[in-house]
Amino acid sequence: MANKILVVDDAAFMRMMIKDILTKNGYEVVGEASDGVQAIEKFKESRPDLITMDITMPEMDGITALKEIKKIDGGAKVIMCSAMGQQAMVIDAIQAGAKDFIVKPFQADRVIEAIKKTLG
Repeated sequence: MANKILVVDDAAFMRMMIKDILTKNGYEVVGEASDGVQAIEKFKESRPDLITMDITMPEMDGITALKEIKKIDGGAKVIMCSAMGQQAMVIDAIQAGAKDFIVKPFQADRVIEAIKKTLG
């Protein structure tokens, strides 16, 4: 059975890029969200195996959303997506429980590698 993934990014084209990489590699995208508040709602609805979470978003940033999702399910697997130069935020995210991070612009092989590693 395909692993279910929730894609969270405020930029629609970024979500499309990740979805494209995921579906081509046999993963099922069960939901999309454009901010942290939506991400938490969609997480509760779809209970994905993994979440790709953008760090910088309106309404609620990715790190806050990550912390909230971890409160709901401590075993939730989240990979953060960051732009270049967000190292400090990436460290915060890892401390908050993120499993890995991928840097934009996305490279398909790096995305898949991070996901395979995280899903074990």
